[in-house]
Amino acid sequence: MLAALSRALSERFAAWALRHRPPAAGPIVLTERRIFVLPTRAGLLYALSLLVMLVGAINYNLSLGYALVFLLAGLGVVTILYTFRNLLGLVLTAGAPAPVFAGEIAHFPLHLVDRRGRARHMIRIGFSETPPQTASVPAGGEVRVLLPCPAPRRGRLAMPRATIETVWPLGLVRAWAYAAPAVTCLVYPRPAEAVWPAPTFSAAAAGRQPHDSGEEDFAGLRPHQPGDSLRHIAWKAAARLGPQAPLATKQFAGTTAPSAWFDWRQLPEHLDVEMRLSILARWVLDAEAAGLAWGLRLPGREIGLAHGSQHLHACLKALALYELREPVTDDRQALREF
Repeated sequence: MLAALSRALSERFAAWALRHRPPAAGPIVLTERRIFVLPTRAGLLYALSLLVMLVGAINYNLSLGYALVFLLAGLGVVTILYTFRNLLGLVLTAGAPAPVFAGEIAHFPLHLVDRRGRARHMIRIGFSETPPQTASVPAGGEVRVLLPCPAPRRGRLAMPRATIETVWPLGLVRAWAYAAPAVTCLVYPRPAEAVWPAPTFSAAAAGRQPHDSGEEDFAGLRPHQPGDSLRHIAWKAAARLGPQAPLATKQFAGTTAPSAWFDWRQLPEHLDVEMRLSILARWVLDAEAAGLAWGLRLPGREIGLAHGSQHLHACLKALALYELREPVTDDRQALREF
């Protein structure tokens, strides 16, 4: 019960500390107004011991007792300053996390940077529900820390509030601060474990179509589309026409590889939304592993036939954000997305 009460009070205090600080899109600098300082249990015992020693020195009129008490008290005061300065001026910059599947652990990269030429020792940083990571930052240097966070559901997982704390050098005082970077991790739907084979077709078996494309004979150029393979872009033509000209993709004629369309309407009607998304995620992963070209049809959206890591990400992203509102982000956040 005491642990639950302590956790609730800590959450209330963190919410109060960040009441005027929305999630930051840029670097976060730990200034004086962001850092809080309180004695630890060891610090409270240290102060109690000094009080007992002071009472004994007064009772027996011990000059050396006074000197020892004042010396240790001064050491405690200096410790407060050093612990506070261990965080003061530290710069936190959040990186772009790699997408994960629902049920996995997302890792949010956080860069700790010192710009004051002062080494930072034994800094612990983490989220409230996970064990903290410990790092030391060299003078004028930078350290990258990966903060784990469970990703139970598909969609956008916002980076939780991070707590940065230190008890260096003596453990008598705890200095801490809160940071809430405006970073999200894309969480794909969890692929279904066992499903029926995906519907595939071969252009060679089904008969050549006028717009079939293979990879044997060059057949011309077409406007570039998102998801096209980078090795099929007409780079020479782009260099000749200049940077203002739109990109073009090479088309080839010949024997095509097997390809597939994964259609939302192909699935049984009794399946719910999440199960449909899980099955489609499994199909696109299997198609990519098999080297097929595939397309995806969702209600209100279609992604054409292609293959490769960019196409896989585009399809999995469409599944992850299906029927979810895409959060509004600025240009800096868009550049940090995978």
